[in-house]
Amino acid sequence: MTTMQLPIISTCSVAGCSYNHDHDCHAGAITVTDGTSCGTFVSTGDHEAGAAAHGQVGACHRSDCRHNDKLECSADSVDIGAGDDPADCLTFAMA
Repeated sequence: MTTMQLPIISTCSVAGCSYNHDHDCHAGAITVTDGTSCGTFVSTGDHEAGAAAHGQVGACHRSDCRHNDKLECSADSVDIGAGDDPADCLTFAMA
């Protein structure tokens, strides 16, 4: 079994997320949920959460996105920022 290369989160402009360090996501992997929100968003005020590496997209629940391949994101990279929710996948594109 081969695992696909997970896309990196190229930018995160959500200032209130604990995984955001200087516009760089440090969650091991995020989940994009219905409505394109970042299901990994945690607002604790502590900006020391996560790993030292860039965050990646682990799963996507938006089956109507052109980048969704069997609930995995196939985009080269994604941008996370404010949309309908405080933390949304701004790379979402309707299929």
